[in-house]
Amino acid sequence: MTTTTRPAAVADVAAIVALEADAFPLDPWSENLVGEGVGGALPTVAYLVAEEAGAFAGYAVVSVVDVDAELQRIAVPEELRRTGVATALLSAVRATATDGGAERLLLEVREDNLAARLFYERHGFAELGRRPRYYRDGTDALVLSARVP
Repeated sequence: MTTTTRPAAVADVAAIVALEADAFPLDPWSENLVGEGVGGALPTVAYLVAEEAGAFAGYAVVSVVDVDAELQRIAVPEELRRTGVATALLSAVRATATDGGAERLLLEVREDNLAARLFYERHGFAELGRRPRYYRDGTDALVLSARVP
C-alpha cells in the first residue's frame, strides 16, 4: 500500500469526525471544532489527512507555536493500523512542525495505551513528564517529546 498525506479539506470533516468518535470515544472533538480547524480558524493548527488509493485512511492534528509543536491527535481506522498509515501521518506532522520552525514535537498519550506508546518510542519519542489523572476516567497522561525534524 502507498499512503499519501495532504492538508485536510472541508470535504474531509465528516470522515474526520466519524473516526474521531471511534478512536476517542471518551472525549471526541465536535464537528464544529473540527470544521473550524480544517477551515483555518485556528491559525496555529494544521489538520492532515492520509489516503490509501484515494480513500480516507486517517488524520493527524498538529499545533506549531514558536519552537514547540504539539501532536494533538492522530487516528487511523482499526483495519488500517500497523500498515504504515500512522507512520506516514507522523512524518507529515514532523514536516509541518519543521516548516513552522519547531525544534521539538510534544504529545500526550494515555499511560495504558501500550500500542501507542511503543509506536512513539519506535519513532524517537521519550518520556518528558506525567500528568496525573489527566483523562476523564482518571488515567494518567505521559508527556512525550522528540526532536524535529
